[in-house]
Amino acid sequence: MTWLIVGAGPAGLAAMRAFKQAGLAWQAVESHADVGGQWLHNAANSAVYDSTHLISSKGTTAFTGFPMPADWPAYPHHAQIGQYMRDFARHFDLYPGIRFNTTLTRLVPEGDGWHASFDDGRSGVYVGVVIANGHLSQPSMPALPGSFNGTLLHSKAYKNPDIFAGKRVLIVGAGNTGCDIVVDAVHRASRVLWSLRGGNHFTPKFVAGKPADAGNHNRRFVLPRWLRSRLHEAALRILVGPPERFGLPKPKHRLYDRTPIVNSLVLQHLGQGDVDVRAPIERLDGDHVVFKDGRRDAVDIVLLATGYRTVFPFIDTAELNWRDPAPQLYLNIFPPRHHNLFVAGLLEGAGIGWPGRDLQAEAITAYIKAMPEKRAAFQQRVAAYCAAPRPADAGEHGIFVDFLEYKRVLQKTISSLR
Repeated sequence: MTWLIVGAGPAGLAAMRAFKQAGLAWQAVESHADVGGQWLHNAANSAVYDSTHLISSKGTTAFTGFPMPADWPAYPHHAQIGQYMRDFARHFDLYPGIRFNTTLTRLVPEGDGWHASFDDGRSGVYVGVVIANGHLSQPSMPALPGSFNGTLLHSKAYKNPDIFAGKRVLIVGAGNTGCDIVVDAVHRASRVLWSLRGGNHFTPKFVAGKPADAGNHNRRFVLPRWLRSRLHEAALRILVGPPERFGLPKPKHRLYDRTPIVNSLVLQHLGQGDVDVRAPIERLDGDHVVFKDGRRDAVDIVLLATGYRTVFPFIDTAELNWRDPAPQLYLNIFPPRHHNLFVAGLLEGAGIGWPGRDLQAEAITAYIKAMPEKRAAFQQRVAAYCAAPRPADAGEHGIFVDFLEYKRVLQKTISSLR
């Protein structure tokens, strides 16, 4: 009676450790040659670029019970994170259970279990499955009218700023990746334009020399999200300044209703005049880009930092209670149709970190090992949630969670199942 864990990134590794500690037999498959998922730099499916660092501090990001080295910086580089993933897998002896360079191609119900087919020609039947292969594999490419004579690429294909040398560059998108790439481009490009469709809140990485996010995780009592947002927005207006003072759109949402930007350098470059803000794109026009406010600029490279679409191509969407743009799952984990199928790591929201993945994995194993009456009561909660409309605060991609509220709910769920 073996469980299948799909993926050896942070969520998959958390699931492997939890299953091992719970005494559940498991086997994992990973399409890459090593553990780490997106953090395996230069792997075919990795979106990590040379300058990538954590945007949450190491103390809030590290797996529970496995801290990052004390002499590492507060926001480690991706090379250090890749090493940390490998150290985690070795420390908990997870490597023997992982089949690398193996991609799941098809997953279908069979009897009381699941039949899995892989790209190496092998297949097998498993008692259940944890899907933990991430949701950053399918770039979201906006439809841009017109034609462009220059280079058009998505941020997933971006690795280092050498491509910008001496070029007129347009970065599209105001997420953390877009901000990082804007900063990279400033040092190599002849001109940097930044196209935004809306505003966002900016938070510093450090306050008084300490990681700015540490205080949020060390509080005994959790304030309601709306109150936390208002208090912290007021603080940010003093520490950082309103985004509109830097020529950016004013955010229309509260601070903790979307993932904030953890990047002060991009504001510095805006203040220095190194970057010119532009409206959303109207159309492409040969060597130029026309924007919705009528501006027209000559551009050599258009880089789209426009995020990703959630896809699980190996399984019928109905099995996951799919409601575009993503599955609707209780706690972003539990679908209503099957009680031996789970999704781990399907989250958006700064501050979740890998302790959040640990809690997801614990919730899954607690459910598997729960007494029948507790499982039955829990299944009723799953069914009711999944039948209701998607919560309004689930964000544009349908998978946003507030990190403090989400962790508290997971902790209560685990306690109720044990």
